[in-house]
Formats: sequence, structure tokens, C-alpha cells
Amino acid sequence: MARDAPGIALPGDGRRPPLTELFPVRRAWNVGAATGVGSLPGDDAKDAAAMVAGELPALPHVVELPDRGVGADIIGRAVGTLVDIYAEVVPSGWRISRRPGRDVQRAIDFLSWDADAAEQQYAGAEWVKVQICGPWTLAAMLELPSGHRALTDPGAVDDLVTSLAEGLVAHVGNIAARIPGAGVVVQIDEPALPAVLAGNLSTASGFGTVRAVAAVRAIEVLSQLTGAVAGRPTVAHCCDTAAPLRLLRAAGFDALSIDMTTLSTAATVLDPVGEAIESGAVLLAGVVPAARSAGSETPLRTWAAPVLQVWNRLGFPRAQLPSAVVPTPSCGLVGTDRDGARSAMKICRELADALQDLPESW
Repeated sequence: MARDAPGIALPGDGRRPPLTELFPVRRAWNVGAATGVGSLPGDDAKDAAAMVAGELPALPHVVELPDRGVGADIIGRAVGTLVDIYAEVVPSGWRISRRPGRDVQRAIDFLSWDADAAEQQYAGAEWVKVQICGPWTLAAMLELPSGHRALTDPGAVDDLVTSLAEGLVAHVGNIAARIPGAGVVVQIDEPALPAVLAGNLSTASGFGTVRAVAAVRAIEVLSQLTGAVAGRPTVAHCCDTAAPLRLLRAAGFDALSIDMTTLSTAATVLDPVGEAIESGAVLLAGVVPAARSAGSETPLRTWAAPVLQVWNRLGFPRAQLPSAVVPTPSCGLVGTDRDGARSAMKICRELADALQDLPESW
């Protein structure tokens, strides 16, 4: 069961008051929305955006198509948004360079084409979501000119987050201008953050590991990013089973995007989820694995099970589900085919509808 919030007096009979009386859920986008995590299969941005618009109209996301190659990957996409910091592809990955080259230009072009597709396909949408690699994952995967991870140089990390924040503000402003009237939800992807905090990343030589980053330092850097887009709803996405949910909330994120299909039922795992929901966070609940997405004949209640099990275990009223949960695929969909991706998004949309009037049998 989720712990009662400190400082809140319970009624005389000891029963928990409605969650909305304790902590009103602060949700900036449409109740009943479903959305995607980001990546999709294929290399046609217009086609992918049209598919998203058809299946996820309440909260469509700017598409990411890593199948296009260099510049369309998670690091390349972030590199393409950096201001006054450039990089190039070397055999070991992306490395900071003195001047922009063709790799950076490819990344910039891909992002521009994806923005064009969003403008064409999402006109009239009330909300649109954008995604970008977070500063810790970027620092972990981007090399310094010496070949070491940027993560090993605190000054380089500071420069990266400053540059990334400036580029992100420009990107969000561009999307907002292209889709007049639409609010922009900002998702920060941090798949490498658990490894950064645990000190599990190898050094350039491969014979050692990079020193773990302290939680306080991690919050400080992430807060620069959430602060830069203050006023926009922010989502932290980390589908690792060790996702640091308390840390992400402390960094100012309004919503948490996690893989519910791998979530342990241990109290140490569920307590941070319960605390986040009680404090007003929205849960982007990953429920449809890409590998299973083609099985749309699976009963909808089966896809809902991971969310409902956690919800029941935490003791929250089911009536709060529509305002606190946004169904999503469990992670990006680049590993499936077009039909599978469409099926996954359709399931998420149908599940979002079902949560608004949940059958008693579920």
C-alpha cells in the first residue's frame, strides 16, 4: 500500500480521503490521452506522422526514425539540437569535433523533416509531444576529442546541458510555431541514467568503469533542463528497471514514463511510484511491448493488467486512473514493423478510452 502523505490529517474513521483531495493530479494535456514513446520503424517521416495522427490524436508525438541511420539515432538527434557544440561519427560512436560536418548536418536535416511532417499531419492538435536525449545519457555516449566519455569531465557535462537546453528551447519553439494553438509536452529520454548513477559504464580503455555520479549532481544538471522549458509539461522517460523515479521527480519532471511490464511488485520499487502519483505526477505507463504488439487479438484487459495490478497494490481508487495514467508502448517501436507499430498505438488508444469507464470485471 502507498504510504499516507506526511502532514495530511485523515478523517476520524481512519479511511484515506479521495486522492484528489490529498493531491490534485496536475495534468496539462487531455484526459483520456494515449501517446507513443518516440521511435518508430521505417524512414518516411510523413507516413509515420500520419500513422501517429490517426492512432494517437489526443497526444501525437514528433516521430523518430532511427532506421534512417547516422543522425537519426538518439545521440545524433540530440547532437543536431546542440548550440555551438559539434560532433562527428567515428568508429566508436559520436565524438565532439571542432566544427560542424556532414554528420551534424544530417541530424539537423532529419529533425527538420520530422518537424515538417508534424506540421502537416498534426494541424489542429491541442497537444504535441517532443522527445530529446537527456544530458546524462548524452554525456555517457558522446566522446570528448580524447576518446573518453564526456561524462568523465564535469565541465564538459555543464557545457553540454547548457547547449542542450538552449537547443531544446529553440526546438520546442519551432514546433509550437508550426502547430499554432498546440501545447508542447517535452519528454527527456534518459536510458543510461541508472548506469551513470551506479558507475557501471566502462572507461575508454575497457579496463575500468567511470566513477558514479552523485544523485545531487544528477538532479542539478537535469533541473537545468526542466528549468529551461518551465511552463511546458515535462516527462522523464527511463524504461530501465532501476529507473530513479524519486530523483527524476526531484529534478522537476511532471510525469514519469516507465515500462510497467517489467516493474517489480517489491515495496522498494512500488513506493516511489506511489509517492510520485500522490504528489501529482502523471504516469506514462508502458504496457504494450513491441515484440507482442502485433497480437491485437489479445483481450484489452490483458494489456491493462500491469497498470491495474500496480494500482490495486498501491491502494489508489480506480476512478483516478484516467487523470493519472497515459497508456504507451513499453518503449520505442523501432524494433517492430509498421503493422506492429500501428497495432501497439491502437491498443494504447483503446486502453486510454477503457480507463475512463473501467469494466467492473477488470
